[in-house]
Amino acid sequence: MRTRRGVARAWAAAVAPAFVATLFVIAQVGNALAQAFPAKPVRMIVPFAPGGPVDLIGRVVSPRLIESLGQPVVIDNRAGGGSTIGTELVVRAPADGYTVLLTSSSIAINPSIYPQLAFHPAKDLAPITFVAASPLMLVVHPSLPVRSVKELVGLARARNGELVYASSGTGSAPHLAAELFASMAGVRMVHVPYKGAGPATNDLLAGHVAIMFNNMLSAVPNVQAGKLRALAVTSSQRSPAMGQVPTIAEAGVAGYEATTWYAYFAPAATPRAIIDRLHRDMAAALKGRDIHERLSAQGVDPVGTGPEELARHLDGEIRKWAKVVKASGARAE
Repeated sequence: MRTRRGVARAWAAAVAPAFVATLFVIAQVGNALAQAFPAKPVRMIVPFAPGGPVDLIGRVVSPRLIESLGQPVVIDNRAGGGSTIGTELVVRAPADGYTVLLTSSSIAINPSIYPQLAFHPAKDLAPITFVAASPLMLVVHPSLPVRSVKELVGLARARNGELVYASSGTGSAPHLAAELFASMAGVRMVHVPYKGAGPATNDLLAGHVAIMFNNMLSAVPNVQAGKLRALAVTSSQRSPAMGQVPTIAEAGVAGYEATTWYAYFAPAATPRAIIDRLHRDMAAALKGRDIHERLSAQGVDPVGTGPEELARHLDGEIRKWAKVVKASGARAE
């Protein structure tokens, strides 16, 4: 009777060569796809409404990508579900490099906000490159009678549960930044979620809502134009783009910090050679002097790190925001 060890050796001898050959074929197919890539337009899905920070970054970077890829890059705004609708489109898309996702740090928050999410970003998406990082800015409509964080906290306590703040959506970075602020400052405010930062900013400018933790790309031009009043930034240090604006921590809420970030992803099974090509061109675009200066002037720090760094960052952010979501009790509406 053959021993188990003998059977295992016989099986390995028979199957291993075929298995190795299969892996070789898969690798060759991947290399062939990469060599032919790109042969048609690339669709860049932005899971937010036009006019928000992700959309703006996509429109700043895409012209340089068109030059390096030699193909059109079509921005496709698919807002809704706190960015989950557009993200799922990418998860379900063919893994051939022709559909990519440009999103924000909301992608690390959604697994906690949406317990029944049909995908998991760390498993169902392939990181391409970390695009940029930025603080948020606490801004108010000029009609609100406050000029500092301390005055806002005092007004919020006097009007307990009456002040209204906007966000780019339930579970978004601006939403949780506001929830963290309210918790640490000991105040209650009413949350009004929008389908993206663009629509939220428009209503803030119109005075329909009074407060917002806004992205720097939208906030800085409106603050400089006198249309909004800046109270503080959410980072641990002041932003070089708006050095006169204090941090929330130094303005009275000790220990407060929250930042947002932006990144490119592809469907999980996208060949590594294609991921590397996309990363190379995207990172090069971010290092372009015109793009770097344009983003930096508005408080956004271009990064361009690789897939492995982005994967580690995403994992850490998922765990970090899970704790904040649990403490705040935030849930998708």
